[in-house]
Amino acid sequence: MNRKILIWSITAALAGFLFGFDTVVISGAEKKLQLLWGSSDMFHGVIVIGMALWGTVIGAFFGGIPTNKLGRKNTLIWIGVLYTISAIGSGLANDPWTFAVFRFIGGLGVGASTIAAPAYISEIAPAKDRGKLVGLYQFNIVFGILIAFLSNYLLNNVGENAWRWMIGVEAFPAAIYTIFALTIPKSPRWLLTKFRNSEAIGVLKIINPDQDPEKLMLEIKDEMENTVPNENIFLKKYRFPLILAFLIAFFNQLSGINALLYYAPRIFEEAGLGESTALLSSIGIGVTNMIFTLLGIILIDRLGRKQLMYICSFGYIISLSLVSAAFFFSWEGSIVPILLFMFIASHAIGQGTVIWVFISEIFPNHLRGFGQSFGSSVHWVLAAVVPSLVPILFSTIGAGMVFLIFAIMMVLQLLFVIFMMPETKGVSLEELSNKLIKERNI
Repeated sequence: MNRKILIWSITAALAGFLFGFDTVVISGAEKKLQLLWGSSDMFHGVIVIGMALWGTVIGAFFGGIPTNKLGRKNTLIWIGVLYTISAIGSGLANDPWTFAVFRFIGGLGVGASTIAAPAYISEIAPAKDRGKLVGLYQFNIVFGILIAFLSNYLLNNVGENAWRWMIGVEAFPAAIYTIFALTIPKSPRWLLTKFRNSEAIGVLKIINPDQDPEKLMLEIKDEMENTVPNENIFLKKYRFPLILAFLIAFFNQLSGINALLYYAPRIFEEAGLGESTALLSSIGIGVTNMIFTLLGIILIDRLGRKQLMYICSFGYIISLSLVSAAFFFSWEGSIVPILLFMFIASHAIGQGTVIWVFISEIFPNHLRGFGQSFGSSVHWVLAAVVPSLVPILFSTIGAGMVFLIFAIMMVLQLLFVIFMMPETKGVSLEELSNKLIKERNI
């Protein structure tokens, strides 16, 4: 693999590290903040904690605009700036409203990063390595989550204002990432959509010095001949990639993954485990998530996206069905953690690794940012809705029925993989775009 491509991909993927860190770091400080400001449960959940999530949703909705207009590189730089401002402002805040505003700014960075980073990496990566390189983004999300937990643990006893350090420490990796982002080149495919051919050729020569850049330029120009000015992803000819992006994001969240990550201790306690054992099991979920995400990255360009989705679908169905049965039939609590570890492993090696790679591949170059934005928005809206319903559903229809619903949804995902999902492994972005658009509209 070209060393420079690897370095540039890792740099862009560090936006995912900040995503994971920013999302989880609040968990170590939120109880202290509620006591400090005397917030009600409603205000604390919706404003103090929830503003970051709404920032993420808005960042995902509108992140395609700067990704296409300013370019992938410039958007990545601004994402780093947003993270840095958010960390410093949140750490220095003296009231809940100021804190919420700065957390909202960080959320914008999270949402936009799910668009710009995968799009950038997919456009500089050779087809044979594209899966593992884009998968670095997901790996960095998981890695950032673990580092946030570790950081919170280490900073928990630094003094009365420990929460400021927990939140503010993110400014250091955010500033470093922003500096690194300045060193990467612009995406050659984005440059060509802006008719900046000479700049694009220069980057293409660096990316693959052994390949004639004119050949790739001809492929990209051929793809662009089928476009019209100011078109959008909702045109009929882009209906199939749009459906693919929607369904993979839909099934990602209807597996119950975020519900598990947010409520793992509660779920383990529902299964009969004590509080300390439940917390320990939650850490095990984080470690399992990271190990199997790494395995998924190793396998994604060998087995392909579709094969990993087969593996995860069967793993989902088996584990979720057995978890449901464990709650219905009051099985021993010790089996539930094992089954949930199987569930998280299935997610990490499949959906967790594949989703950002797949969405970044299926749209044409000039609409990739908007397509990525659409898929990301579906993901984040459901990521907000599904976990918010879990406590209510647990108390009304019961945990067994909730996990049964998730299992049924994964049967539908398996049908999606069998009958609709194309294999994108090793295919150039231009060839893939033509295939998905032309063949489905004949």
